[in-house]
Amino acid sequence: MANTVVDGASVLNYINGEWTASKNSRFTEIINPANGSVLGKVLLSTSKDVDNAVAAAKAAQKKWRLVPAPQRAEILYQVGALMKERKERLSQILTSEMGKVIEEARGEVQEGIDMAFYMAGEGRRLTGDTTPSELKDKFAMSVRVPVGIVGIITPWNFPIAIATWKSFPAIVAGNAVIWKPATETPLMAQELVNIFTEAGLPKGVINLVTGSGAEVGDAIVEHPDIDVISFTGSNEVGRRIAEKCGRSLKRVSLEMGGKNAVIVMEDADLDLAVEGILWSAFGTSGQRCTACSRIIVHEKVKEELEQRLLAEMKKLTIGNGLEDGIKVGPVINERAIKKIHQYVEIGQEEGAKLLAGGSILEDKHLGNGYYYAPTLFTNVRPTMRIAQEEIFGPVTSIIPVQSLEEAIEINNGVSYGLSSAIFTKNVNNVFTAQRDLDTGIVYINAGTTGAEIHLPFGGSKGTGNGHRDSGVQALDVFTEWKSVYVDFSGKLQRAQIDMDV
Repeated sequence: MANTVVDGASVLNYINGEWTASKNSRFTEIINPANGSVLGKVLLSTSKDVDNAVAAAKAAQKKWRLVPAPQRAEILYQVGALMKERKERLSQILTSEMGKVIEEARGEVQEGIDMAFYMAGEGRRLTGDTTPSELKDKFAMSVRVPVGIVGIITPWNFPIAIATWKSFPAIVAGNAVIWKPATETPLMAQELVNIFTEAGLPKGVINLVTGSGAEVGDAIVEHPDIDVISFTGSNEVGRRIAEKCGRSLKRVSLEMGGKNAVIVMEDADLDLAVEGILWSAFGTSGQRCTACSRIIVHEKVKEELEQRLLAEMKKLTIGNGLEDGIKVGPVINERAIKKIHQYVEIGQEEGAKLLAGGSILEDKHLGNGYYYAPTLFTNVRPTMRIAQEEIFGPVTSIIPVQSLEEAIEINNGVSYGLSSAIFTKNVNNVFTAQRDLDTGIVYINAGTTGAEIHLPFGGSKGTGNGHRDSGVQALDVFTEWKSVYVDFSGKLQRAQIDMDV
């Protein structure tokens, strides 16, 4: 079903309004992780292609910044309408290219649609502040202005949603964009760029350069004419990007993953908790930065929760995400499946008890896809590597505790701070948890996933560097603040000196 949508595609660069090849002329295959079939190929570009894209963006941005923001917003409204019209096609391509089940793919495309309409609305706001001046006959205000040229580097696990989180606020704020998508998922990037073009975005405002992080990613990060970098990916790569941007005093926004926990208290609705854990731990085969990788459960309900989880895990259907009824799809590639299995082996060596899963699935009906069995550990100590390090696969661990205070301490005792959740019926527990859990997102009686686009997305510690995707806060990444003073007194007035006191 998916192959008929994307077979034989070749993804090129999109620079200054034209699909163009690179003088390098090297390609790599785009693989369907569900069955190993080749969907097409993607160009492996060079730093010279980045130079060309930046030149186009600089020329375009000089004009684009002068277009009234409500007019810029009209293009985003059209982008949203086109995405809505093509939602099913986009969803099928996403599942074919990345592997997540079709209902999740539809949800991700919907997130992009929502972001288009939301950020289009900001075109009639982009609010600053007006304040009283301390001097007579003087007006004081602050306004947002575009940063200039934006470099965005996006991952394969949410190939369209995260791209919209970054590109839509950048564009509505008056910037031009250089976008490097993941080489695993360039087809979604191609589709979104085509939609931008059909919506009437002027040439040069969005530029797509495909290729490796070492070649294209580094060229974007280090280019002197790119003013801000917005990156989502691993902590290791994010740290290197931050170092490079720091040397050139370049603004950088980083979102780098999590080690998220669901806390289950003794008074929790266990049916609801099990449902939330399964969705958070095994949705997208655990390949979310918000995936539930730890279950911190009160010892009074630990055994019952384990049994309920095991019973429901047996019902999870695994296979090609385009097939009806499938709940868990493949992981992205062979490298990922090997990493996941290594962590399972590490957990067993550390003394954790394996309750379910723990194996690479090679059943005949799964073909040549990359499938890993949903995996559950118990009796995990908080200091174990499987309780500290991001696995990025369908693996979660049960950690028993005796109190809410202990649960919060364990939740906070990792190097990440993205998402956390608590299941409880006690209102005191609710307010204590939302105050003391040190994550950028907190869920009450829900799993660790489910962020909505009108609130800021991101976290603390190793998750990021303080900036946020989504919400109006995303505009802070892509705009500068300019303070403006208008003195209509007809004389020189010196602030802090000529005040009447």
